[in-house]
Amino acid sequence: MNSRDLLQLTPVLPVVAIADLAWAVPSAKALKRGGIGVIEVVLRTPVSLQAIQAIKEQVPEVIVGAGTVLNEEQLVAAIDAGAEFIVTPGLTPELLRAGLNASVPMIPGVATASEVMVGMQAGVSTFKFFPAATSGGVAAVQALSAPFADVSFCPTGGVSPSNMQSYLDIESVVCVGGSWITPHALMRTRDWGAITELASAAVTLAGDIDLAVKS
Repeated sequence: MNSRDLLQLTPVLPVVAIADLAWAVPSAKALKRGGIGVIEVVLRTPVSLQAIQAIKEQVPEVIVGAGTVLNEEQLVAAIDAGAEFIVTPGLTPELLRAGLNASVPMIPGVATASEVMVGMQAGVSTFKFFPAATSGGVAAVQALSAPFADVSFCPTGGVSPSNMQSYLDIESVVCVGGSWITPHALMRTRDWGAITELASAAVTLAGDIDLAVKS
């Protein structure tokens, strides 16, 4: 499965920070109950890799990836832990080489036309647009879509229920990413029911967009 096919499996990609290993499996199950079966666990905590492994082993119906991957060492560690895809906040020559040789899809982060061009020259056609809000938001994605007709984006960073449909309306956007579905307050109190409700609401909101047309 390539990066675009993977992202087309969900209109919203939750960006999940797991500070307590005990949150990993329940949060993945909660998201799945809400209709989201692809999640990005960010490598921002000491237990991130263990969380990926736990979800991979105990919630096989969920596709789990690793986000905030900054270098080849982290990429290899994430794949060894069971990550089924890799997401990076930016694009470097080192990560491009590692991603092209990896056994799972990689979605590199870009914020400029030059970065998109570097990725395209390496054979990449699906990118994370990050940080979306501070890099121009919807207008920036629309502008980048014009010269790069064959490129797909997953905007992340400042995406919320109030603007996600504006992003999803763009032909080149296959899904959006965000952390609002798994906020730290709900994770800390283990309110898995509330997380399921947020996931379900996001899927319902995105349901007005016929994503199949973009395939």
